[in-house]
Amino acid sequence: MIEKPQVIETTAQHVATIHIETPFSEIQHVMGSGIAEAMAAAKAQGIGPTGPWFAHHLKRPQESFDFDICVPVSAPVTAVGRVKPWQRPVLKVVRTVYHGPYEGLSEAWHEFTEWIEANGYKTANDLYECYLVGPESSPNPADWRTELSRSLVE
Repeated sequence: MIEKPQVIETTAQHVATIHIETPFSEIQHVMGSGIAEAMAAAKAQGIGPTGPWFAHHLKRPQESFDFDICVPVSAPVTAVGRVKPWQRPVLKVVRTVYHGPYEGLSEAWHEFTEWIEANGYKTANDLYECYLVGPESSPNPADWRTELSRSLVE
């Protein structure tokens, strides 16, 4: 289900971001339009996207989602509508890649969290999901790849 986790250091990254707070039941209704809006702003300003989009969850989802849709860009985006600039800082993270449909993400996170705890790592409250390969690239969910990352704390 998930690849063997690794500890890596990320690089700083400019992103066009839209903050979303929504109940679980509404995620499918707000995600697509938010991604489209952030992508359109990056394209209109000629600065992106420069890689796959990702979600930065500010806390582990409980009964709702509180996260940022993030589109990597080559320079700070000029704020427009809900789109705001942000720079993901350099982070030391533990990371894995989940293979499969989005419906399996919860179980993948559970497996990843168990591995993190079993290996003695301490993580911050936030988490990242980067959508490397999804339905826009392949209609077969078995081909989909989602990168899961947790920031490490010393």
